[in-house]
Amino acid sequence: MEISEIIIAGDTMGIEWRLPVFRFAGIEPGAPRTYIQAALHANELPGTALAHFLLEKLRHADRNGAILGDVIIVPQANPIGAAQTHFGELEGRFDLGSRTNFNRDFPLIALRERGSLLENIDRYPATDRLKRHLLHMALGAELILDLHCDDEGLQYAYIDEAFWPEAADLAAALDMKAVLLSDGESSAFEEAVAYAWKYQAEGERKTRLPGRLSVTVELRGTRDVSSETARNDAEGVWRFLVGRGVIAATLPEPPVFAGKAVPLDNVEMIRAPQAGAILFHRDIGESVKAGDVLATIVTKPGMPDGTVEVRAPQDGLIVTRVSTRFARRRSDLMKVACAEPSRAIRKPGTLEA
Repeated sequence: MEISEIIIAGDTMGIEWRLPVFRFAGIEPGAPRTYIQAALHANELPGTALAHFLLEKLRHADRNGAILGDVIIVPQANPIGAAQTHFGELEGRFDLGSRTNFNRDFPLIALRERGSLLENIDRYPATDRLKRHLLHMALGAELILDLHCDDEGLQYAYIDEAFWPEAADLAAALDMKAVLLSDGESSAFEEAVAYAWKYQAEGERKTRLPGRLSVTVELRGTRDVSSETARNDAEGVWRFLVGRGVIAATLPEPPVFAGKAVPLDNVEMIRAPQAGAILFHRDIGESVKAGDVLATIVTKPGMPDGTVEVRAPQDGLIVTRVSTRFARRRSDLMKVACAEPSRAIRKPGTLEA
């Protein structure tokens, strides 16, 4: 195992950030190479805890000569965001300087242009330099896991349709309850990786990418950080790596994915019609019917007409729920995965900013 650091100089004097990178050299040249990062949104820590226990297993495998394909692990992929605390709260999701989501605006390049990511890199601001380093490392691998979490959520993933259903092995290994299938056309990290693979040949767009995978894994909610869940998640990733031929090990017959897989268009984003206190009636993991009351918003406390009900627009599975109990008008409340496309008008691409 090799441990190195990528140093990101700050945009003002006397500041720099250090990005630890763990590398394991595989012994089989043809085995898949893997890149795993966690906490790109710096306040999402279930992936960091997973990486801690996965590294323990990888060190043991390395000593026994069981690592077949190169593996790179970045347990805390965003030291810039981890240093940005606002009024006692770690922001983590948005850069306070540029107001940009740390998981947006990754360069969209063809794979053959990978080397250009680090050319004249000092001309870019720190956040862009960080993104370019991360993307450069990822594009040297075939299997990429970007570990995130939701606010309150089930175990689920965003997976480009180009990887499905081959990626069902990952969904099964991590016991995911849902998979949200996308067209992969945004500037989020995992989609920037897929973009480079799709457009690796000039004038050609691949629609299937066998043997490759770039995925955003949502490891439940922000508070689901414990030794037990992290160890279980690390075991799940370990099973996936063994199944894909990255690690040499004998395991029982792999499980079969039994969750729900739906296109992003079939996800109902449940939003608050007015501002107020949120009284949830249904929880994550519950199946609901069209018309079921999902939440009540207390808009005018104490008044006879002081509440507004929020109902399910169609049948579906509640995948996420916000942890806050105050809503602004049009605030997100839930994601519900449904069998039919949503009739709500929304921008194409990712569901949230």
